[in-house]
Amino acid sequence: MTKKWLLALAIFGASVAGAKSFDITMPFPTIVGNVQLAPGEYQLKVESSRAVFTDQKTNKSVEANVTLENSSRKYNYTAVETKRVGGKDRINTIELGGTTTKLEFN
Repeated sequence: MTKKWLLALAIFGASVAGAKSFDITMPFPTIVGNVQLAPGEYQLKVESSRAVFTDQKTNKSVEANVTLENSSRKYNYTAVETKRVGGKDRINTIELGGTTTKLEFN
């Protein structure tokens, strides 16, 4: 089963300024890479072939390897696609709103 969140509820907004960071909210526990993210607010930064999720409450960071894909069009909104694996939701892709960038998680 695949889920795609329209992040009007899950993402408060994308900020493309500077270091290409995005403020996101994970509404429920979600696995990225080999780590489970607790529900909450995160800052997402893309650094080369890594996505860095920083918990805005604890300031702890989690990194995951990603493959960057460029689309021929800009994404209107940020969207996260997850897949349920072993009873847990795992992030497959994130389309970054206001950019042509799609992150594919390994």
